Amino acid sequence: MDGGMPLQGELEEVDVDHLRDGNTALYLPTSIQKDYPTDSSPPPATLELANDVSRLLSSYLTNRWKDSDALFPSRSSDRITTEGVRNVVKKLATEAGVRPYLLDGSRGEPEQVTPHTLRHSVAYRMTTAEDGNELYDVRNRLRHRSITTTEQVYDHIRRR
Repeated sequence: MDGGMPLQGELEEVDVDHLRDGNTALYLPTSIQKDYPTDSSPPPATLELANDVSRLLSSYLTNRWKDSDALFPSRSSDRITTEGVRNVVKKLATEAGVRPYLLDGSRGEPEQVTPHTLRHSVAYRMTTAEDGNELYDVRNRLRHRSITTTEQVYDHIRRR
């Protein structure tokens, strides 16, 4: 997802009723946010979805093969697993020839695509291809708890 959402750990917990405003926004309650709940739990978050994502979700929900509370069920259960997310991402990336941006700024091969490399690609694009983004914007998009985390991982990209 273009929002930089952790696809592993959150996506499999998203329910259909977390979609808002005609599938243009995704509500993330604290209880499903990665590494939470803790004593420093963040408030619930609402992520705006790109128009293309919204249209795809609407089509998917209309033609969904399995009725489930989970937004993404699996064939064997009502909810996709972390491994299932990883497998779907890798399969689709390979079929589409997606070459992710790696932490060193180079382009990886489709077989290297993981849910986490997609997050790195969002950050790379924000810092190199989109005008006006600062590391605070990257932190907010990726929902890092601390700007220090964002700086440690992505500051070298910004300085290129």
